[in-house]
This record gives sequence, C-alpha cells and structure tokens, in this order.
Amino acid sequence: MNDTAGGRVGGPRCIAIVGPQGSGKTTLLEAILHRTGAISRMGDPQEGTAVGDSSPVAKQFHGGVELNVASCEFMGDTYTFIDCPGSSEFAGLMNPVLPAVDAAIVVVEPDPGRAPALQVILKQLEEMNIPRLLFVNKIDAAQGGVREMLEYFQPVSEHPLVLRQIPIWKDGIAIGTIDLALERAYIFREHAEAEVVEVPAEELKREREARFSMLEKMADYDDELLEALLSDMEPPTEKVFEDLREEMRQGLITPVLLGSAKNENGILRLLKSLRHDVGGVRATCERLGIDPDQDVATGHVMAAFFLQQGKMTLARLFTGQLKEGATIFGANDAETRVGGLFRLMGQTASKLDSAMSAGDTAALARTEGLPPGTAFATEKDAIPNIEAPEPPQPVYGLAISVPDSKDEVKLSEALQKLLEEDPSLAVEHNLDTGELVLWGQGEMHLRVAIDKLKQKFGVTVEARPRSIAFKETIRKPAKARGRHKKQTGGHGQYGDVILEIKPLKRGEGFKFTETIHGGVVPKQYIPAVEAGVIEYNRTGPLGFPVVDIAVNLADGSYHTVDSSELAFKMAARLAMQEAMKDAEPVLLEPIVKVVVQAPQEATSRIVQIITGHRGQILGFQPREGWPGWDTIEALMPEMEMGELINELRSATAGVGSFTWTFDHLQEVTGKLAEEIVVRFGRGAAQAA
Repeated sequence: MNDTAGGRVGGPRCIAIVGPQGSGKTTLLEAILHRTGAISRMGDPQEGTAVGDSSPVAKQFHGGVELNVASCEFMGDTYTFIDCPGSSEFAGLMNPVLPAVDAAIVVVEPDPGRAPALQVILKQLEEMNIPRLLFVNKIDAAQGGVREMLEYFQPVSEHPLVLRQIPIWKDGIAIGTIDLALERAYIFREHAEAEVVEVPAEELKREREARFSMLEKMADYDDELLEALLSDMEPPTEKVFEDLREEMRQGLITPVLLGSAKNENGILRLLKSLRHDVGGVRATCERLGIDPDQDVATGHVMAAFFLQQGKMTLARLFTGQLKEGATIFGANDAETRVGGLFRLMGQTASKLDSAMSAGDTAALARTEGLPPGTAFATEKDAIPNIEAPEPPQPVYGLAISVPDSKDEVKLSEALQKLLEEDPSLAVEHNLDTGELVLWGQGEMHLRVAIDKLKQKFGVTVEARPRSIAFKETIRKPAKARGRHKKQTGGHGQYGDVILEIKPLKRGEGFKFTETIHGGVVPKQYIPAVEAGVIEYNRTGPLGFPVVDIAVNLADGSYHTVDSSELAFKMAARLAMQEAMKDAEPVLLEPIVKVVVQAPQEATSRIVQIITGHRGQILGFQPREGWPGWDTIEALMPEMEMGELINELRSATAGVGSFTWTFDHLQEVTGKLAEEIVVRFGRGAAQAA
C-alpha cells in the first residue's frame, strides 16, 4: 500500500454503513454500487430488487433485518461496504463488524426527531474511536435549514459535527450543494453526476459564513489554522483538506455531507471524501494495536452467513496474505482450514482468483471455530488482541419446540447455525420449567429468527410465551407421619417415618437433617428418605417446586424383612404430603432488577410503565456520559416483563434499552396468587 499525493492512502477499504432505522442505508449502498458501475441499474429495497435486503427473509420483513455486504471499484481502489440494520433489535449484528472497518458512514434523515437514535450509534463509534462521517440523506425533502438541524444533532455527538456542504435552495427544495472546502457549487441531476458551477452570487455570503464556521471548528485542533483565522488570513486549500483528513482520521471531528440516495445526489462527493479522507488498513492496524508491517496473515471475523455454497465467514485481513487452503488459528485453541475465498455481493458469492492481501475483505469458506467478533492469524502467537463489543443481553424470550420429537436433533443443528449468524440471539434449556427458550432483542427479532429456522434451515417450530419459574414455600412448621405398608405375597413393603418441616429464610434453599435414636430407621435407608423428600419437593401442593424449607427425620420404624429403600422413599413422600397441609404453603414469584436507559423526556412515561406492571422504582439519575439520558432502576415481577421491551421502545422512539438480573423470590397472595395457581400450577395440571 503506497501513499499518494495529498495524503491519500490507496488500497482496499472496508466501510460500515450505519444509522437509524429507515434512514436509507440500503438505498445509499445501492446508489454507490450504481454510481461506481458495480451494478447496471439501481434496485429498490422495498421491492426486493436491491443487492442488499435481497434474501427471502429480508424480502418478507421488508429489509433491515440482516447485514448486507457488497464491493465496488472507485478510481482504482476496492471498497467493501457493510450495510448494518438500523433497528435496535438487530443492532447486535453491527458489534463484530465495527472493530475491523476503516470508517463508518452514519446515515440520518434531516429530522431532529432522529437525534436520540443518532446518539446511540455515534456513542458506540466514538467509544471505539472509529473515524466517521455523517451523510444527511433525503436532503431534497428537508424542512428548514441544515445548520438549524445540526443544532439539534450536535448535543448527541461528543465531537464537533463539521458541516462540509450547505444546500442550495430553490422554492424550498434543495437543488444542489456548495462544497465549503472546494468552494464549488454542485447542481443535482437525477441519477446522474452533478453539474459543477461557480458559487451563485446570491449564495456567496451564506457560503462564506458557513465556511468560516467549518474552519473555526477545525481550528480547535490546529494552532496554525487558528492563527490564520485570527489574522484574517485565508488558509491554503491544501491546508484545509489536510486538516479535514487528519482530524477525521483521528476521530476529532465528524464531517457532514448532504445528498439524496434515492436520486443518487451527493454520491460522488461522498465517494471522493472516502477516497481522500479515510485512512486505509494501516491506520486501522494502528488503532487496533497491530503491527502493520508484519508478514504473518492476521485478521478479524465480522460475520457468518449460510448461503447456497454453505457457510461463509466474512473476514477482514489486516496484514500479510491469506491463500485458499491455509491453516488459521483463533482464540481458545481454534484451528481451521480455509476452504476457499469468495467475494460477497448481497446473496451472491463469487470465487476470488487470487489470495487475500492486507486490507481485503472476503468470505472464507468452510471455516469452523471462528465466530463473529474473533481474531485469527496463520501463526498461533500472532493472533491480534481485538475487543469487539459483547452482544447485548437478550430481553425477550419465547419457548420453542418441534411438533415431532424426531426433529429435535435437526432443531439443535439449526439453532447452532442461527446463533452463528446472529450472536445477539441465545438459547436456554430452562431446568426449572423444562422449556427450550429462544432469546433475542424483541418480538420482531424472534419472528425473523423463527422464520429463518423454517426458510433457511428447514425446521418448523412452534413458539409460545415462556413459562415463569414460580416456586412455593411454607409459612410455619409442621410435623407428620408417613407410612408405606403393602403386602403382595412373599416380601412386602414397609417404611415408616416422622418428618418435621420448617421454613427457612428466603434464598437458603433446602436442608435435610436427621435426629433419630436407637436405629429406628437404619442408616442405609436415610438417603432414601432424603431422596423421597427431594422428589416430592419438585411439585408441591400448589403445583410448583418447594424451596426454602428444612426437613428433619425425627422418628420412624422398619421391618427386618419388608423394609427397602423404595418403601422409605414412598413413606417420605407421604409424610411430606401430610405435613405440607398444615404448613401454610405460599406462592413465590421471581423478582428481577431492571436497569433502563432512556432519553430524559421519556422518564416519566417509563416510570408509569414499570409501576403499571407491579414494578417498584428504586430511583433514577442522569446516565453517565450520555447528555439528555436517564438511568432508571426498578424491581419487577418476571411475569410482567413479557411486553416491557415493546412498551419501552414505543415510549422512546425505539432507542430505550434495559438489562435485567434475577434479584429474589417474593410472596404472592390473594386473587393474583389464585389466578397463577389456576393458570400455571396445580389448577393447570388438574385441567390438563
């Protein structure tokens, strides 16, 4: 990779396209591919004719549910673009992608209401120090001035948003832009390159003011430029471009460009900004702490796809060369062989004619043990240490099953592939409820996942709301005898025990003791008594597992011929059954601690949502490092959490989130307890 004039770095680039849902990211990718000649005509994501969002699942859900990958050539350089979903339900797909990209295009509509969603994305990019530029899409439909719009957006960015262009208005419609660095005007032509003209005389004053504002923000990081401005000296054009380039590469500023992806307006200026201002793989290596000059092949896995050709692992190569057949190593002693190298273009994979070189992004065929977010190398001791953001904690779960038990193995294999494609999904075998639970980031996330199981992996599942792990305990001590006596000819069955039960403090679980004297119950039968108690406790009188109870074997008797382990186990069950009647069984429900992150204007509404679900607010405070956001902590019954994520996102324009952890078990009494027992416990079992 060689530096060329003007500080531009050549070679392959990898660019993420991110932004709020509905901002036009996939349309922008389509416009870039068309403008660079990678495709002959622009498709429409809504019609399923675009390169991105062209899979059967994306078509069914009208896009925005998967990563889209496509490459093109522009002025001698290769660019791979990764279009990331904008919905918070699918944001986890972006996490493994970001560490390896050279820069991100943040696409946003000229709508101040998009500020909270924009903040979520910018915050992640800023924390990872990823160079970024803001592309204000749909500028032809903007209402009001762009600089006024940036006044709404600037508070959600830690770094200055530097307006690189201003629109040219005619009858309230943007018909072109003025480049403040080049001081040239560009008149839009639909689906064609803009016409370059001199800055119109009536726009000169506005252009000079906007240009000075741009230079002023850049001068905060360059004393030489600041001195020139204070001296009323016009800085050389080369100096302006140098500062734009260096300050963007260091993540100090976020340049703002304007356009309309649907009409292909502003696309060429965007591409030229990427070409001149974005550093290549060397800069990315330096950001990640990787020696860019090493000969060993090192890289990072960004995603996994299951296509017609089989499993494809999307990877970015940082250093060296990677050939088909090479052995690569990953974390946890993973070792795999590269079965082939492919270029992805949406759902199409085409074989590469040559090896991957530093900076290339390609799909590795038939590699195993390298999930998205992991680094690899051709030598074990050269694996880069790259920290990819962890997948977000799942917040919405459904119990799933196959209609025919013989398909359970097939389901297990399909779920493994599903989780490889989307690490923000999770599968839990819940021991308390006996259910297989598919977890995700929301209702739509799981709908897409279940559809993928059917459409992509050939497994149809039945889904239903997951069960809650209710428990029961006792309020007071009790004592009872259990005698199992049966004569069946020959040896009979005889077991006799007296059990004392008493409640324990919440969370102490189960304790078993014995205080027998004189061998009234032989020692070899005591474990059978305990086993019988444990077996009974799996389903108490209300229909739920019994917890926080102490059981003492106080007395009993045996028969030298007819006693057995089975007889004493049955006697223990009978004693528990009788004792529980007098111990006042009570229902327990799991309570979870919820930590909600949301814009401050939604805090009062969120408090209402939580309290409306029997929640207890513990407090709220400003979210650290997030201007305009609050952190709300609360305790909530787990059974009330089913719709929490949907209501939270509805109250926050889709940007609110929460994490949760089990906190304690709490008594439920009265009518609610009766309803739970009828629906899920003893009443449900009797009805069945």
